[in-house]
Amino acid sequence: MARRTFFSFHYQEDVWRVWNVRKCWATGKDREADGFFDGSVFEASKRESDEALKNFLRDGLKNTSVTCVLAGQHTAARRWVRYEIVRSVLKGNGLLTVDIHGLRNDKQVLGVKGTNPLDQVGLYLSNGKILFAEVKGGKWVKYEDYTVAIPAADLRFDAPTSNTVVPLSKHCIRYDFDAQNGRANIAGWIETAAGLAGR
Repeated sequence: MARRTFFSFHYQEDVWRVWNVRKCWATGKDREADGFFDGSVFEASKRESDEALKNFLRDGLKNTSVTCVLAGQHTAARRWVRYEIVRSVLKGNGLLTVDIHGLRNDKQVLGVKGTNPLDQVGLYLSNGKILFAEVKGGKWVKYEDYTVAIPAADLRFDAPTSNTVVPLSKHCIRYDFDAQNGRANIAGWIETAAGLAGR
């Protein structure tokens, strides 16, 4: 069965690099056989309200089993990338980060390696409830775009056991597209993320 993958990224900064990643399966390969179904939401930022945007992003994640965060210099701080990550956890998707700073943009400029977006979102236990947290101003704070408690049974990895935030990156693998030959290996990375999530 083909693997349906949602790609999360910072559109304004990295769209050219993302298109280069996409070329690795669009040329000379059978996209469906390799499991690449593009669920990216390019025009999401043009929606009128936060709630409309959240609905739009949730729709983009439908029928996917893996979320691949294509990370550039500023991706980790993007509000809607974080929302896509949170919704992916709630959905039970496999998660991975692929750094794309080693690819050139439309001006042929290489990027700068950024923080892993999965280092900036985590889970913690508060009064018996599992909640999301995010890094703001260098500190962990309660995640504001989704405040409902998460049942431990809904998680595809070990639930937190204290009020110390556990970053999602603890349960996920980070790759470098350029340094680790992503053109040849990204399908395998996605499959590994799916396996780790039991998908």
